[in-house]
Amino acid sequence: MNIRHNEALRERLAAEYVLGSLRGGARRRLESWMHDDAALRRSVAEWQDRLTPMTEFTAPAAPRPQVWEAIEDRLQLPHPIKPWQFWHRDRAAVWRNLSLASGTLATVLAILLLIGQPEPVRIDHIATLSDDKAQTVLLLTGDSRRRTMEVRVVSQLSIASDKTLQLWAVPRQGAPRSLGILPDNGSARLELNERATGSDVALLAISLEPKGGSPDPNGPTGPILYKGQWLRLL
Repeated sequence: MNIRHNEALRERLAAEYVLGSLRGGARRRLESWMHDDAALRRSVAEWQDRLTPMTEFTAPAAPRPQVWEAIEDRLQLPHPIKPWQFWHRDRAAVWRNLSLASGTLATVLAILLLIGQPEPVRIDHIATLSDDKAQTVLLLTGDSRRRTMEVRVVSQLSIASDKTLQLWAVPRQGAPRSLGILPDNGSARLELNERATGSDVALLAISLEPKGGSPDPNGPTGPILYKGQWLRLL
């Protein structure tokens, strides 16, 4: 197509180019024509001078979340991962660390027997929560009959005065469920119920939160420090 002598068409294409309504192959063709046509470049510049000031009078509009999701899908970009979805980052490393942590279970059970209990209990759930180096830091024991869960520190624990530890049950689907906030020394007695031991629970996790706990009711806002799995005892 020769638009050199069609002034009306040149102006319309220049205006549509600046407005952004000229798309695809038509836009690319106009850009190639501009390389060799100074008058066409001047027309585009004049339309930019006319239309650009109008943007100052328009209110900013944020695109819907679905727009960004569609762009990410089209570009095959990974979707952002929420802090509590830590297992999506490196699944192999997560399960490898959990396997290493389970190896300390026999030692922890021995410690538990030495510590003893002030009253008879029937422990039927136990979990060791470990750091990213597979070092056990916290021991959880549960008594379904009494519906209680004991949290004990088995390694050095240091938490800033403006922070707190929060325990979560992470299901296979859906948002994590808060099981309680731990005292500054880490040891606590919490309620043991289906929120903690349900069949959908994949992991237990401890996050570092502001004093008073996570401000987001749908999950942790701070980093995941320790994680582990329930072991159900016969």
